[in-house]
Amino acid sequence: MAREQLLARVFVELADTLVADFDVIEFLHLLTERCVQVLQVDAAGLLLTDQADRLQLVAASSEQSRLLELLQLQADQGPCLDCYATGTQVAVADLAAEAVRWPVFAEAAHERGFAAVHAMPMRLRDQVIGALNLFSAAPGGLDADSAALGQAFADVATIGLLGERAAREQALLSQQLQIALNTRVLIEQAKGMLAERGSESVDEAFTAMRANARATNRKLTDVAHAVINGEVLLPHLARTGRGARRPPD
Repeated sequence: MAREQLLARVFVELADTLVADFDVIEFLHLLTERCVQVLQVDAAGLLLTDQADRLQLVAASSEQSRLLELLQLQADQGPCLDCYATGTQVAVADLAAEAVRWPVFAEAAHERGFAAVHAMPMRLRDQVIGALNLFSAAPGGLDADSAALGQAFADVATIGLLGERAAREQALLSQQLQIALNTRVLIEQAKGMLAERGSESVDEAFTAMRANARATNRKLTDVAHAVINGEVLLPHLARTGRGARRPPD
């Protein structure tokens, strides 16, 4: 496959995050694999923040890069952490020269056969959600074109992830709003039925329903259901704030 065709395919893959069966872990593993394939690095790893803003390993192209990323998190030192903290790329052409800066990481990288690393932020404007690490077995690191392309991969993936998250949150919000609307309709129906059965106003019926919910330790929605099902009668409810069962026919 020609390089131009391969690049077009990769960008389509990284942008396609709004499909119904989107799998975020598979997506991120694909990103690391494509980086190795296209950028001609030897391994890649990806860290993302969790809900507590802590970096977590989510994908790696090889077992050696996975172990190195885990050690980086445990030792709390390394280029990916610096990249995430600053929101800027961290390029190291020779890790052997960084023994003072990252002593644990530099030694562990050497033991696993990595001599250079290039960390790229997963960033959209001021929001940094993680970092992508590209490892090379030989010193020297990425050239300028490869570094720019790698950052483009990270940017497209970040936009896709944030878009998928926003769509998921919007769907959840819409579901919550619909539940609230359905609940409100139910309560309004119960208020009207109570007011129609007795001499109280709609406002008084609602006050009585709330009093019953508190007195019986039930949700207002459950009280509304009871009213609609004929399990609560207004005269008892309004006077005492307690529900009354309809007498048997």
